Amino acid sequence: MRTDVVIIGAGQAGLSAAYGLRRAGLEPGSGFVVLDGEDGPGGAWRHRWPTLRVDDAHRIHDLPGLAFEPDDPTRPAAEVVPAYFAAYEQAFDLQVRRPARVHSVRDAFPDLLVETGAGAWTTRALINATGTWTRPFRPRYPGAETFRGRQLHTADYRGPAAFAGARVVVVGGGTSAVQLLLEIAPVAAAATWATRRPPEFREGPFDDASGRAAVARVEERVRAGLPPASVVSVTGLPLTPAMRAGLDSGVLHRRPMFSRIIPDGVAWPDGTVEPADVILWCTGWRPAIGHLAPLRLRGPGGGIVLDGTAAVADPRVHLVGYGPSASTIGANRAGRAAARAVVDRLDGQAGAGVNRSGRPLPHAPGAAAGTPG
Repeated sequence: MRTDVVIIGAGQAGLSAAYGLRRAGLEPGSGFVVLDGEDGPGGAWRHRWPTLRVDDAHRIHDLPGLAFEPDDPTRPAAEVVPAYFAAYEQAFDLQVRRPARVHSVRDAFPDLLVETGAGAWTTRALINATGTWTRPFRPRYPGAETFRGRQLHTADYRGPAAFAGARVVVVGGGTSAVQLLLEIAPVAAAATWATRRPPEFREGPFDDASGRAAVARVEERVRAGLPPASVVSVTGLPLTPAMRAGLDSGVLHRRPMFSRIIPDGVAWPDGTVEPADVILWCTGWRPAIGHLAPLRLRGPGGGIVLDGTAAVADPRVHLVGYGPSASTIGANRAGRAAARAVVDRLDGQAGAGVNRSGRPLPHAPGAAAGTPG
């Protein structure tokens, strides 16, 4: 099968990119194809733990052209956000193909060959929007293989009931670690919080200017060719009423990182030991880009150097949901920027046959005509 642009991933960044291509006049099918490895809409939000409510989640940004206006913000984010994404796909006729898990992307000059379990596509340009959720990071730690209890990751969390009566060590300084610790502590026999660095709690609203500043800090690493840090790692912890209560009660008493794992717990350099039945690694994720390995995009620093959203090593490939756009803070902007860059590149090629239907992009119910993309 052949198309002008393949988008891999139908999360926030992928849908934003698809919207941008539709705005430019490309049609689903011959103009672009969105491939998604999930069984339904929602991206990573499909897998959030059931106790994470919409009003507890990090700010959920509108997708371009359709406002996110949940009727009940106390409902689980894992239900509300996928329903919003599904409505978005339908409103703009994005025709996402799923499940279509991409195994590899190879050079088939002048095209790219995208191989999936649902078939293969040749394409003139690729927008990779696979995010990080499918690559949870579990650090290797001295003694981990001797531990007799359970070692879990945030990606495995399904609620506090599984930790009732257990001695739990939560590792990580991000928002997920704090949220899970606050849920687990009331039912656990003991709950300990360990982080590499002292947590930074941030008071006040996290506005657009704060978001842009956080994205810029991550962009610095990407421009240097280094593996990206997460955007959340540079935003600090929003001091919500629940977090303030946790600090006041002592639940959010942070201890420095232990030096080794022992069969029945964890130990610090001074000989202090904390018994544990469960170690919960809230240690984040890494970019899910293994399928791009045949293209050899990584530089000497281990990261993929970008010019805007385009890979410097292969400008046919654009990365969104990577580095500075690996959260809702930067995903929309990156998706739209990638769409514009791809269309400009296709239009600039001699004999480019970019499909322009001339028909206006459909507007979602309640969305104003001419909503900026």
